[in-house]
Amino acid sequence: MQATDLPLIRTVSRPTVHPDGTWAVVSVTRPDLDADATVGQLWRVPTDPTDPAGPTSKAGGAPRRLTRGFRDTAPRISPDGALVAFLRAQPEAAPQLWVLPTGGGEAVQVTDRTLGVSDFRWSPDGKRLAFLSREPEPGRYGSVEGIAAGAEAPRRITGWSWTRNGLGYHRDRPQHVFVVDVPDVAAEPVVQPAPTAQGEAEPRPAVPEPRRVTTDDVDHSGIAFTPDGGSIGVIAEREQGAGQVARGIVRVLPLAAPAGGGSDVDLGTLGPQAIAFGPGGELYVVAQDLGPEGKDFVARNAALYVLSAWADPGPRRLTDPETQEVGGEPVPLADGGVLLALADRGTQQVVRVADDGVTTQLTSGDVVVSEFGVGGATLAVSYADAGSYGDLGVVDLAAGGELRRRTDFSAPLRAAGVVTPKELTVTGRDGYAVHGWLAVPEGTGNHPTLLMIHGGPYASYGVGLFDETQVLVDAGYAVVYCNPRGSAGYGQAHGRAVRQAMGTVDLTDVLDFLDGAVAADGRLDGSRVGVLGGSYGGYLTAWAIANDHRFAGAIVERGFLDPEGFFGTSDIGSFFGLEYVGETPEQVAAQSPQAVADQVRTPTLVMHSELDLRCPLSQAERYYSTLKRHGVETELVVFPGENHELSRTGRPRHRQQRFELILDWWKRYLPVG
Repeated sequence: MQATDLPLIRTVSRPTVHPDGTWAVVSVTRPDLDADATVGQLWRVPTDPTDPAGPTSKAGGAPRRLTRGFRDTAPRISPDGALVAFLRAQPEAAPQLWVLPTGGGEAVQVTDRTLGVSDFRWSPDGKRLAFLSREPEPGRYGSVEGIAAGAEAPRRITGWSWTRNGLGYHRDRPQHVFVVDVPDVAAEPVVQPAPTAQGEAEPRPAVPEPRRVTTDDVDHSGIAFTPDGGSIGVIAEREQGAGQVARGIVRVLPLAAPAGGGSDVDLGTLGPQAIAFGPGGELYVVAQDLGPEGKDFVARNAALYVLSAWADPGPRRLTDPETQEVGGEPVPLADGGVLLALADRGTQQVVRVADDGVTTQLTSGDVVVSEFGVGGATLAVSYADAGSYGDLGVVDLAAGGELRRRTDFSAPLRAAGVVTPKELTVTGRDGYAVHGWLAVPEGTGNHPTLLMIHGGPYASYGVGLFDETQVLVDAGYAVVYCNPRGSAGYGQAHGRAVRQAMGTVDLTDVLDFLDGAVAADGRLDGSRVGVLGGSYGGYLTAWAIANDHRFAGAIVERGFLDPEGFFGTSDIGSFFGLEYVGETPEQVAAQSPQAVADQVRTPTLVMHSELDLRCPLSQAERYYSTLKRHGVETELVVFPGENHELSRTGRPRHRQQRFELILDWWKRYLPVG
């Protein structure tokens, strides 16, 4: 795979399954270099796992495109199977909610919100849709024609959090819950009356008028209807205190009552992440226990909790956060319990968690299941593996059995050329086992070797096809990457090992894994090595080159480089650094790449995005200037208009240019051949 192959990357959304279980709908999106945007449509996929012809069957089993919009995403089939609702975005416009008859016909627009729609749910009777949309203060964000951003009134800030990466200011455009009636897709389309001699006629509404059901000017998320459709559960953000993680409360809002009513669910010290109501009215909550002070977030796995009725005095925990890392939106089952995602050693599986806490794994092997849906006895999953960036597979819930692939959207990418990484476990200097992978170009070697470090730190590399690895291997580099202590997917103790000890065992783990990989594979040239990483990976790269001078070059991308300057500038700066590196000046200095930047001798490319609010641009600017001051060969690259997610969701041309800059740097300081 080369940088020019980015348009071959197909990402598959959460599947929605027809109630009879025979077919599913997914959104398939891709970067388009000509449009310089992400484009995509909905696809209808038959789910019959017994079809011997597989995903390319011509006899009714082949996936087919269902819509032809610029960017159609997030499909959800109605409870009766007659409609599929989805989000449609036009170029440079916010996504709006649309519905499409599953039997054929044109899509009908449901919303026309100034700032668009971010998420939605069907009511149990299929007559209404609840959706999330940001409500701008009057005069902001184009809500009043003629008032540009630079002419808006000043913002008065009193809390600890006021920006979010990828969004910007959010307090003056809180996300609210709205309910709207589903339009009659068989009705006559709206036709606007022409002017008469008496003047302009009153325009007719082109979309139904929604009703707002939340009133607090805070962000809301995680909407879920109760089984009778009479109430909506929602996660409402609450004001965080000094050093606290922003967490929410679960609120249940009766739709028959005036907006803003409802009851709060007592979750104690839990920070809810997702909710769902079971068929019996029980409330399932995926939540992280942040401790009595609301600060203890480092490597704290979320767990599944249940309340037999939402007004119960307290939740009952069903999974063990010490050993199980569950997440995603819980999908309730008709016969009890829910489906969840479970992260484990670079894979992600689907598990069924019963109401007594018994956990049954439904998928297995080297797959990364991102999202899933259920219809009838069919479990449909979106997943990646070593040969696929994203595809849809199915499992029969009644009969069990293996995951069966129903699409092959990554076939063009494989045809362009990909390698399958080799799994490797290395015993470190202190006896700790470090797990990771090694990807090597074809040929006998000796290949220059790159140590690649992931972000987070409580994140992980996995077994799925990864464009970063593939582009580097295609250019002739062996790529070594692992999940050191501090990473997710190996239990809380593994993740918490770097709490207020960053740059200690995590550094020795990645260096020992590099040495172990070189020793295990004679095709790697251990005398010619480079190091690179983004976010926390940028942190550990900068820390490594200050403490180990073996590297011919380094790339520090969107790094957490100056913990002292992080506070008050990052969107998570009010709590992240305090828990990860501590609060005292001595603690911060002992774990700060900025504090030891004068020790760097390695040629270093510093890459950052102009609108990065997670690790602000000032982190890179100060670090680069310090390297420059001390005579290090260095260069600063800043991507305009991009945020912390450049490498994943940035403009396609910027993503291609980023790869070209990376390869150019290695060509200069770690040439192949």
